[in-house]
Amino acid sequence: MENGPVRLTRYAHGGGCACKIPPGELETIVAGLLPMPSPTTTGTRGGELVVGLDDGDDAAVVRIDGARAVVVTADFFTPVVDDPYDWGRVAAANALSDVYAVGGDPLVAVNLLGWPRDRLPLELAVEVLRGGLDVAREASCHVSGGHSVDDPEPKYGMAVTGLADPDRLLRLDAARPGLPISLTKPLGTGVLNARHKATGEVFAQAVAAMTTLNRDASRAALAAGVECATDVTGFGLLGHLYKLARASGVTAVVDVAAVPYLEGAREALRDGYVSGGTRRNLDWVRPRLDAGGCGEDELLLLADAQTSGGLLVAGEIPGAPVIGELIPFDGPHLRLR
Repeated sequence: MENGPVRLTRYAHGGGCACKIPPGELETIVAGLLPMPSPTTTGTRGGELVVGLDDGDDAAVVRIDGARAVVVTADFFTPVVDDPYDWGRVAAANALSDVYAVGGDPLVAVNLLGWPRDRLPLELAVEVLRGGLDVAREASCHVSGGHSVDDPEPKYGMAVTGLADPDRLLRLDAARPGLPISLTKPLGTGVLNARHKATGEVFAQAVAAMTTLNRDASRAALAAGVECATDVTGFGLLGHLYKLARASGVTAVVDVAAVPYLEGAREALRDGYVSGGTRRNLDWVRPRLDAGGCGEDELLLLADAQTSGGLLVAGEIPGAPVIGELIPFDGPHLRLR
């Protein structure tokens, strides 16, 4: 058992969404699972699967009647910050975000906890769970139990069930040429979290961004008639935008100068705090990208592996900067200018 102040990030090989399986490898894994038979054709009592594995949307959505759909997702990861309460808050906000990203409202969540019980005090696990509970309360989402395992590496997250209107969803495949692209949170949590893991410096602006719910952004998008959105997490802005553009059959053009960043993000990049996940993201999208002369540092920031990032919206909503536009597909799915 460790004595003195505990730095949780030292127990993780990666941090937050940067520890995801790389997008290219993940698509190879799930490719063998498609197509999946619909329950309506196999005699079971399941409803219609409205959103599934086809395009890699943020959550599964099943229509249960004309006006209601069930939204289901799960998300967990290794420590992204050293403070256990803040880690719990970040992980919960990130898990809830998958429901907001498809236009739903979370209803109930269960905890997912892996804990090295012989190496870290259980009191720290209590703080992690308390942080998750507080964010779920902010979201008016019940938390009821969960599952825990003895794990050599700490992990925490939630499985979340929500409700949505099946005729008013935010999907990856519903973008249209001519729509603007909006981003509801600044980028930079990846490089700031990498610096925090290496040095112990605390970045309050990153924690504030990661613990902000995407609830208001999701509701604003639905109110504006938006039909296409996703959240920006471990695959970075470029990775998630590529998935959206590919699913919708369009090209996404990004105005690089319009993309907002957290204070300190560029300095962290300059000083070399770039995660392996970010570099893998850039390697994955590079063949699908017309960089337009954009430098390598700027590309790394655009591919920065985010944790609990904002919504990437095919449309315009109040308070969110417009960072580009969607045009008819003309070769690459991504273009920078």
